[in-house]
Amino acid sequence: MYRYIFFIGLAISFLSCQSSNGNHAASSQESTQDSISITPIYHASFVLGMNKQTIYVDPIKSPDLYKDLSSPDLILITHDHGDHLSIKTLKALLSPNTLILAPESVNKKLPEQLKEQTTVMNNGDIKNVKDLKIKAMPMYNLRPEAKKFHPKGKGNGYLITFKDKRIYISGDTEDIPAMRHLKHIDIAFVCMNLPYTMSVNQAIQAVLAFHPKTVYPYHYKGTDGYSDVQKFKETVEQKNPNIQVKLLNWYPNRSK
Repeated sequence: MYRYIFFIGLAISFLSCQSSNGNHAASSQESTQDSISITPIYHASFVLGMNKQTIYVDPIKSPDLYKDLSSPDLILITHDHGDHLSIKTLKALLSPNTLILAPESVNKKLPEQLKEQTTVMNNGDIKNVKDLKIKAMPMYNLRPEAKKFHPKGKGNGYLITFKDKRIYISGDTEDIPAMRHLKHIDIAFVCMNLPYTMSVNQAIQAVLAFHPKTVYPYHYKGTDGYSDVQKFKETVEQKNPNIQVKLLNWYPNRSK
């Protein structure tokens, strides 16, 4: 089983390593001060490393998946669905100094122990955490039949500014205006799975509209299987060669 870690600085390099116990294994190599490391965990969960800060996004599943990584300084939770929020996992991963940022829909479900370390963010709110600026972005469905999944205002995407880098995390959303109007995005994590978020074609049109430098398709398993991320990559890069699409291993047990 492989874990892929990408370091973005003056160059982007690809590293992979295999653990003897079958779990993901984290690389021991450290990034430079200007680098960002990206470690996919599963589906919507991943870990960012930025300037000695470790950020967990929507941590779920077994805490063992994170055991080779640094403990989180910051945890971002997009919304309260089970593939994004696991109280059991949070309790296992949390350190006394970890800060959780989450919408009120998540905060309502947290036990008091976790609420004490949580700051609620609504769409549009901005929080400065050390040298990071974090903005809560809208995430919601547009199709009438899908609005029940993610109503407007209930969940957050996130926009992280780190030095001169801007990182967008879509959360579960369709190609809403707030996404299409983004500017100067260096890295974007974009969901695409039906019926819950958006189709591959919607994701293609949205990404072409805000043209980030690098895109990571994630959250692409739906009720009918996996979205065609290869089609997404080929179409986006053909229509705009200045956009690079990176395909990571978000589903380690997926059949080839």
